[in-house]
Amino acid sequence: MSNVSGVIKSIQDIMRKDVGVDGDAQRISQLVWMFFLKIYDDREQELELIDDDFQSPIPEHLRWRNWAADKEGITGDALLDFINLQLFPKLKGDLTAPGEVGKRAKVVRDVFEDTYNYMKSGTLMRQVVNKINEIDFNNSKDRHTFGAIYEQILKDLQSAGNAGEFYTPRAVTKFIIDRLNPQLDETVLDPACGTGGFLTCAIDHKRQFVNAPEDEEVLRNSIRGVEKKALPHMLCITNMILHGIDTPTGIAHGNTLARAYRDYGEKDRVPVIATNPPFGGMEEDGIEQNFPSSLRTRETADLFMALIIKLLKANGRAAVVLPDGFLFGEGVKSTLKQSLIEECNLHTIVRLPNSVFAPY
Repeated sequence: MSNVSGVIKSIQDIMRKDVGVDGDAQRISQLVWMFFLKIYDDREQELELIDDDFQSPIPEHLRWRNWAADKEGITGDALLDFINLQLFPKLKGDLTAPGEVGKRAKVVRDVFEDTYNYMKSGTLMRQVVNKINEIDFNNSKDRHTFGAIYEQILKDLQSAGNAGEFYTPRAVTKFIIDRLNPQLDETVLDPACGTGGFLTCAIDHKRQFVNAPEDEEVLRNSIRGVEKKALPHMLCITNMILHGIDTPTGIAHGNTLARAYRDYGEKDRVPVIATNPPFGGMEEDGIEQNFPSSLRTRETADLFMALIIKLLKANGRAAVVLPDGFLFGEGVKSTLKQSLIEECNLHTIVRLPNSVFAPY
């Protein structure tokens, strides 16, 4: 299956006929959780070939291959009831297992925590499922093509007017990771990771140092991110799996700013931070109270900048995308500027043309 983009377009056309799916944002959300389960199942099939003792965290009857793979399988009201009454309740809260399987179960649970099935027609859903089955995520060509489609989904999110802050152009993320040059054993943190653009670039960069299975484990344990919104979090987890991180336990679903500034200690500090924090937004009431009085503000980017300075190890390296004029603001911005100049070794400022982040 090489025409992945054609498949995506067909799926979106089918979803437009469903009365339950209202607008681009819901359509993308619906598409993403279905793709997640297919990608997850394809990857599990690979792992079963490699590891005789492999165990899935998802009960057998709920695995994609057992309800979705047969194009003549359940459809209509039976499929809807299965999704709404069996699949979602189990994946959202009732997956438990010990050890390594438990870690995988937690990843799936976190992904589905705030996810919903918007489709109201089981017949149309079967058509979507059959289309998704045309893509083989164990085929490197399909996987590579999906990378481009994945970028398109992110751009569609932007044009849907739905929190375009998750998307950083890949040329920017690649340039930043190249400059930071994270080594294999250095933890890379993105405290506002969105769909994982910086983290996947870091994975690709570190792969040059992977020469043995134990190196792969070091790589997996060195990638950390936090994302508070459900859809980009799910996209990030999917992105990690497509980049060979099978159990991305380092990606948390939460708000980095919700923890008190003073509670972050030496054990939380990392050698490398790369991020594009959401800016222009205001944090919810009370979040600024987590910060010392000299750093209190409701402006999200300022709070993240203060926290990044705090979270960086001595001699660590950070690269942060910030709004134009950030270093020339007043109040908390001037306090942060003083910190950057006096406490940090502010190395480089690259000013990018406005068009890079269009339409933002």
